[in-house]
Amino acid sequence: MKVIISGGGTGGHIFPAIAIADAIKKQEPDAEILFVGAKGKMEMEKVPKAGYSIEGLWISGFYRKLTLRNLMFPIKLLSSLLKANGILRRFRPDIAIGVGGFASGPLLYMASRRGLPCLIQEQNSYPGITNRLLANKVDKACVAYPGMERFFPKDKIVHIGNPVRQLIQESTASKAEGLAHFGMDAKKPVLFVFGGSLGARSINQAMAANAKLLAETPDIQILWQHGKLYEESFGNCETARLPNVKASAFIDRMDLAYAMADVIICRSGALTISELQFAGKPAIFIPSPNVTEDHQTKNANALVSKQAALLIHDNDAKEQIISKALELLKDQSLCKQLGDNIKKLAMPNAAKKIAEEAIQLAKSK
Repeated sequence: MKVIISGGGTGGHIFPAIAIADAIKKQEPDAEILFVGAKGKMEMEKVPKAGYSIEGLWISGFYRKLTLRNLMFPIKLLSSLLKANGILRRFRPDIAIGVGGFASGPLLYMASRRGLPCLIQEQNSYPGITNRLLANKVDKACVAYPGMERFFPKDKIVHIGNPVRQLIQESTASKAEGLAHFGMDAKKPVLFVFGGSLGARSINQAMAANAKLLAETPDIQILWQHGKLYEESFGNCETARLPNVKASAFIDRMDLAYAMADVIICRSGALTISELQFAGKPAIFIPSPNVTEDHQTKNANALVSKQAALLIHDNDAKEQIISKALELLKDQSLCKQLGDNIKKLAMPNAAKKIAEEAIQLAKSK
C-alpha cells in the first residue's frame, strides 16, 4: 500500500500527521508513506526526524490584508498544483490524506481530480480554509468536534477525535514524579503556564507584567515555559528570576508537567486541547488572536460551553492571567468539575481509527 500524507505549517498539523503515519505502519507494516509539505515550514525538519520521506511544495497562505506578497500567490499555487500532480503520477498512491495547512490544498485537489481516494483530518472546531475548500472533493472527513455538518457533507463525516502522542495518551506519570523531575515543592500547588514549543508573546508579556503579584504569593509555584523564540526576551526577566518560578525555554516531558500541575494556562490549539482532555486537568485558555478565522477562540468556547474549561481573551491576559489562576487554585470544587468534564471529552486511539478509515477507503477503491 502506498500512502501520501500532506499538510503542516504548525505542530498542530504535523504531529497528528506523524501519528497517523505511525498508526498506518502498525497496521500495514509494508506500507510506503510519503509526506508532502510546504518548503521552508517546520514539517520539512520534523517529518524526516520521525523517519519518513517528504517533498516540498512552493506554497504559502493568501494574506487577507492588501500586501505585495499576494502577487506571488497565483504563481506559487500553479507551481504547487503542477508539482503535486507530478508527485502523484510518480508515486502512484492508493490514498491521499490531508491534515490541513498550505500544502494539503494543491495535493488533495489534484488527487481528487485523478480519482484517488481522499481523506482529510480536521483538528479544530472551525476548519481552516484549505479543508473547507476540499470538503466536497474528498471521500471522508475525520473530525474532532461535533456539529461539523456545517462544513462537511454529513455522510462523509467520521467523529474520531485528534491523534495524541502515546506518551500523553497512555501516561501513567504521577504528581510525585512530576514534582521530582522539575524540582518542585510537594507542599505547594503548581501553576503550569505554556504557549507551545515556540512560545506565545502575549502570555509571556502577561507573566512578565505580573512579577509583583507572583512575588507576593510565594505559597504558589509556577512552571513557565516561555518558548525558544523568547529565551532572550523573557528567560531572565524579573518574573523568571523569582524563587517560586521555574522558567524554561522548552519542556520535553509534557506528561510529567501535566501530571504535576494543579491548574494549567495555555493557548487553545487543537493539539493542546486534545492532550489536556487526556490529562484531565483544570485549564484556563488564552486563545491566540493570530490564527485563521479565530479558530482557537471557537475551540475554547466548545469546552467552556460544557463547563470543561475557563477562557481569558488575549487582550485581557495581563490583567487577569494570575489573578484568575489564583482564584481557581483556591476553588477545589471548580477545579474538580473542570478536570472531570474535560477528561470526559477525551477520544482515545484517534490515530488508530483514522488509519483504519484510510486503509479501508484505499482498499475499497
